Amino acid sequence: MLSDEHFSVDGTLIRGWASLKSFVPKDGPPPPRGGPRSNPEVNFRGQRRRNDTHASTTDPDARLCTKADRAGAFPAFVGNPLMDNRSGLAVDCEVARGSGTAECEAALQMLARTPGRGRKTVGADKNYDVDPFVSGCRSIGVTPHVAQNYYAYTTKLGKQARRRSRIDARTTRHAGYALSQVIRKRIETLFGDCKQHGGTMRQVKLRGLNKVHDAFTIALLAVNLRRLPKLLAGCRPT
Repeated sequence: MLSDEHFSVDGTLIRGWASLKSFVPKDGPPPPRGGPRSNPEVNFRGQRRRNDTHASTTDPDARLCTKADRAGAFPAFVGNPLMDNRSGLAVDCEVARGSGTAECEAALQMLARTPGRGRKTVGADKNYDVDPFVSGCRSIGVTPHVAQNYYAYTTKLGKQARRRSRIDARTTRHAGYALSQVIRKRIETLFGDCKQHGGTMRQVKLRGLNKVHDAFTIALLAVNLRRLPKLLAGCRPT
C-alpha cells in the first residue's frame, strides 16, 4: 500500500498547555500582577514579547507561534507529518519548537531517514520554497515539488524588487510536479482528523516537547488505523 518514492509534507500548530500570562522576561523583573493569586491579571501593555527574550514558566518548550501574518501568536508546538502520496497514510512525524525554520528542518529530518534508495519527490506549499529546504532536499536525493512563491517587495533603499522561486521549469515542466501539487493538499485531512478525533491535539494537556511528540505520534497512528479498512478493501490478491 505504501510507496517509497512520492511524499508530501506540511506543518500545523499544536497549542501548548501554557497561557500567555506565563510568558515572562528571561532576564529582568516579571510584569506587574493583580487580582486573585490562582488566576492573576498580568499587564503586558507596552511590552513586546519575543521568544528570544521571553519564556513560559509553565512549559519552557512552548514558543509563541502563528501561521498567519495578522493572527495573534500563542504558545504552541509545530507538528509535522510525512504523508505517503499513494495511500494518504502518515509514515513519519516530528514535533518541533516553534520557529521560522521549524517546518523545513523537520521535513528534512524525516526525508533523510525515509527508506529506499531510489529517487524521491516531496510536495509542499509556498512556505517550503526557500533555499535551505530546496538545496537540502537535492543533497539527499529528493526532488522538491514545492509551490512556487513569487511576490513583490520594497528593499531598504526603497527600490521595488521581486522574489523568485527556488525551483524553475526543470522541475515544474514534468507532469509529476502538477500531480504532487494536487495530492499534497490531502495532508490537511491528517491535521483535521488528529484535531477532531485525536483527543487533545488541538490543545495538548501535556508539557514538554517529548510528551507532545508522543501524543502526536499516537494520534497519527489512530488516523492510520481508521483509514486501513478502506485501503484493505481496495486491495486484491495477486
